[in-house]
This record gives sequence, C-alpha cells and structure tokens, in this order.
Amino acid sequence: MELSEFLEVSTLLDYYKNLLSDKQREYLVNHFEEDLSLSEIAKNNNVSRQAVYDNIKRGIKLLKEYEEKLGFYEKDRELYGKLKELRDNFKVEKLDDILDNYFS
Repeated sequence: MELSEFLEVSTLLDYYKNLLSDKQREYLVNHFEEDLSLSEIAKNNNVSRQAVYDNIKRGIKLLKEYEEKLGFYEKDRELYGKLKELRDNFKVEKLDDILDNYFS
C-alpha cells in the first residue's frame, strides 16, 4: 500500500469507523493507528492472518464506499480550502458565501 492510500484510509477511518463492524473497526484501528502487523493482530485475536487481511480489505472498501455516498471528508477539505483562501484575502462577501453554502 502506498503512503497516499495509507493516509487516505487513516483519514477515512477517523470519519467512518463507527459505521464498521466491531471486528473491522478493531483490526483497522490496530493496523492503521497502532501500526500492528497482520500477524500481530491475528495472534492477539486468535484468528488467522488471512482472516485479518480479509476483514481489513472489506473495511477499507466500506470506508471508501461511505465517503463516495456521504462525502464528509471531501466537504471538509473544500471548506478548509475556502477558509484558507478567506484568511489570505478576507472579504465579508466571501465569508457570507461560505456561510450560505456550507451552513444553510
């Protein structure tokens, strides 16, 4: 897994981990937040490495599907960009536009 995909999954996990099954959430958190290997997770849970791998794969797929459908991460990124732009070139009209588009 490339670093960019690793970061994407870690970020999506922050947004959507509560929508995953208990096992998927546990394995993904162990792997992406606690940096445990698949073998370590398998040993800690008395399951095969393949079972951990399959759960993580399904969990990643679900996280991406949730983002496709809900788009919370993308909306936050857009808002962040607009706020940075506002910081660099403040105008009340821009602030009003952001408030109208994101919070009405």
